[in-house]
Amino acid sequence: MEPSLGGDLLDRLMPMHLRLDAVGSIRHAGPTLERLLGPGARGQNFFRRFRVLRPTGIVAMPGLVAAAGATLALAERGGRGLRLRGQAHVDGAGGVVLGLSFGLGVVEAVRCHGLTQADFGPSDLAVELLFLVEANRAVTEEFRHLSHRLEAARRSATAAALTDVLTGLANRRGMALALEAMGSAAFALMQLDLDRFKQVNDRLGHAAGDALLQEVARLLQAEMRAGDTVARMGGDEFLILLPRMRREAEVGRVAARIIDRLSQPIRLEAGEARIGTSIGMVLHPGGRPALADLLAAADAALYAAKAQGRGRAVLAT
Repeated sequence: MEPSLGGDLLDRLMPMHLRLDAVGSIRHAGPTLERLLGPGARGQNFFRRFRVLRPTGIVAMPGLVAAAGATLALAERGGRGLRLRGQAHVDGAGGVVLGLSFGLGVVEAVRCHGLTQADFGPSDLAVELLFLVEANRAVTEEFRHLSHRLEAARRSATAAALTDVLTGLANRRGMALALEAMGSAAFALMQLDLDRFKQVNDRLGHAAGDALLQEVARLLQAEMRAGDTVARMGGDEFLILLPRMRREAEVGRVAARIIDRLSQPIRLEAGEARIGTSIGMVLHPGGRPALADLLAAADAALYAAKAQGRGRAVLAT
């Protein structure tokens, strides 16, 4: 057919078309194809620039004219290997107008060649496909963000369930999990509570007592190694897990540092607090521990320390 449309209007409606003359020379390219092929494409022989992949056997204009109306698959020779799909329509002068598109490769083409909506005809289904791809990308991104938020909320909830609200230390459940995670490894366990804590509460008030527990938590953590676990078990009672600590002398030195530090005055907003601590210690040489037995042994050693005058540490036998 001989298009009656003016060139500008045809370019707007079909920005990816080619017009070939009767001998197969490219006489005009739509603005999108002209940008992709470069200005040197005009005047080139179409069959030297492209291979017709389907239908097979088309190597000159007679074959292309005979295939008018059929679906064509083209590949650019060399260079970037541009692949296109389309149809040929015969004009009145023995030439052909090729209406072309990227087919299913449009998303990759947009990414590789930096195309925008303006590079496609207003009725081109590629525009709708691009909108769908963009919508799918937006939904996928939103799901990814939602998944990250849910995972962060899950981690936060798990941490909260294992953490003492007042001090930020592990709570009873957090310590139980830490002990279970030791498996058959050797470790030392310390149980301690604060001497004269009730007097601080009575003299300075419960708010000062809470502030004191928070400061004790900070001081205990400052004495620990990386990998040690400090837990507040309730009230003024604390438990400390020391992995890989096997010798009485080692755990004794840690206990002595804690006793010395907590025997010094602690300054609070409400006033100065003077406390101390007693410690019961257990050495677990390895193998699966009976947690209840370990805690009972540490508790018994703690009471023995208190019975001996407080401010001291006793190792369970």
